[in-house]
Amino acid sequence: MSLVDPLSSADNPSLPATAARPSHIRWSGLTDRGRVRSNNEDAFLALTFDGREVRYLGKTGESPIDGLEFIFAVSDGMGGANSGEIASRMAIDRITHLLPQHPVGRTEDENAARSAILTRLFSAIHKDLLVLGSSYEECAGMGATLSLCWVTARAVHYAHVGDSRLYAVPLSAPLRQLTDDHNHVGWLRRKGQINEREARSHPLRHSLHRAMGAGLREAEPDVGCCPVSTGDRFLLCTDGVIDGLWDRHLDELVRDEATLPAGQSLAQRIVLEAVEKSGRDNATALVFDFRSAPPSSSVTPT
Repeated sequence: MSLVDPLSSADNPSLPATAARPSHIRWSGLTDRGRVRSNNEDAFLALTFDGREVRYLGKTGESPIDGLEFIFAVSDGMGGANSGEIASRMAIDRITHLLPQHPVGRTEDENAARSAILTRLFSAIHKDLLVLGSSYEECAGMGATLSLCWVTARAVHYAHVGDSRLYAVPLSAPLRQLTDDHNHVGWLRRKGQINEREARSHPLRHSLHRAMGAGLREAEPDVGCCPVSTGDRFLLCTDGVIDGLWDRHLDELVRDEATLPAGQSLAQRIVLEAVEKSGRDNATALVFDFRSAPPSSSVTPT
């Protein structure tokens, strides 16, 4: 298990220890099959839970955060026939059934406890996909990426396997990718051997080293924790978004609400831009941010 805290106040001067704690959270999500694929192997999840119930959230909304916990996740399936769709949907569905069953005790080391729970969750989903993949010929080799955020009023706890991404967009600092791409191109970039432009056209950019299921023996997630303050924003997305948009373009799109057309969400704008620029793959984005002001409208989870 790899535990990192890339945005801790101790290591990052843009996040002072006294930063204001948010009182509300706002989110938007959208998935699109793109302009080439006939089906959509992406899936995303937004839900909230407390000690009594689990509630699915709509594609857009805002809510008080105190006393609640939120889950946001994206998954990109892979496999022949329709097994990619099955894999990503199964990964998302298993989160809903398994994660709320693991409350974190007040006396526990919260970061360590949540990281351990997320690691066990990913292991369980991985095993479920392996079992299904070995049970049906049409599901052989099925797998999925999975990037998940477990959100409280104090922090974003995350876990990740594959080449979908989680970005942090602090109020006073540039967009930053928190997750590593678990593919050959990601490894080359971390070694400094290629740049973003070269990565986008590399012939092995879709060759995953780590995935959920996919006939792999293990799928150890990267896990981490980011303290949050009012104004912080996060973006989860699949590789179809990355295929269409450079990081600098993502940074501009995810911050600029002033030019949003009426009725359009940040996630919708990102996905539509990605499909327009590329559209070769399914594209999914899920954006959430932290606020101090009361929400502009009440939330009706769906």
